[in-house]
Amino acid sequence: MKKLFLIIISWLFTPQIFAQTPEELINTIKGKLEKVNDYTAKGKLKTNVVFIKAPIASVKVYYKKPDKMKIVNEKGISFIPKGSVNINLAKFLSAAGNYEIVDAGKEASTGLRILKLLPSDENSDIVLSTLYIDEKAELIKKAKNTTRDNGTYELEMSYGKYASFGLPDKVIFSFNTKEYKLPKGVTFDYDDGGEKKQSENMKNKKGKVEITYAEYIINKGLDDAIFR
Repeated sequence: MKKLFLIIISWLFTPQIFAQTPEELINTIKGKLEKVNDYTAKGKLKTNVVFIKAPIASVKVYYKKPDKMKIVNEKGISFIPKGSVNINLAKFLSAAGNYEIVDAGKEASTGLRILKLLPSDENSDIVLSTLYIDEKAELIKKAKNTTRDNGTYELEMSYGKYASFGLPDKVIFSFNTKEYKLPKGVTFDYDDGGEKKQSENMKNKKGKVEITYAEYIINKGLDDAIFR
C-alpha cells in the first residue's frame, strides 16, 4: 500500500518536475519554426477597419528565411498593418537571445503560459512583447507587441495540420487605428465624410485583419526575385 501511494504521488508531480523553463520553451518553439526555410501559402484576407472599404480578398503569401515576406492580393489592394506581417514569429524568436525573458505565470481564463520579452537593444522597434503559449502543444497562441512607431498590435493564431511547423491556419491582427500610420502614397476607398470623418472614425477604434490559410507549400525553394 505504501509503495502504491509513493507511485501515485510521483505520477502527480511528474508534470511539474519536467515543466520547461521559459528559455527551454522559447527554444522548443523556435525549433519548430526553424524547420521552415520557405513557404508559399494560399488564403483569404478579411479587412475590418472602420474607415476602409475592402472586400474579402484571395491572397498568396510568400516567405523565405530569415525575414523575407510578401503578400499578393489577386485583385485590388490588401490593407496590412505595418510591422505585423514583417515581424513574423520565426524572425522575432531568432533574436530571443537578445531579450530578457520574464515568466508572468498563466492566463486565468485559458491556462496559457505568459512570457514577456524585453529587448536589450535600445533601438529595437519592439519595446515589449507578451507571448501566450500553449505549453502542451508548444505553440504561441497570442502575441501582444508594443512598438515605438505604430502603437500596440496583437496577433492571435489558431493551428491545424501545419502545427508541427509552427504555421497557423488562421491569423488575426488587431491594432488601434488611431496609432496606426498609413504608408505614404497609399490610397483607399474611404467611407463617406472625407478626412475629418476619417480622423473621427479612427479615434479609439480597433482594426482587424484576418488571414485564413487554405494550404501551405513548404520548403520547395523560392527565388529572391519574388520579393522585389
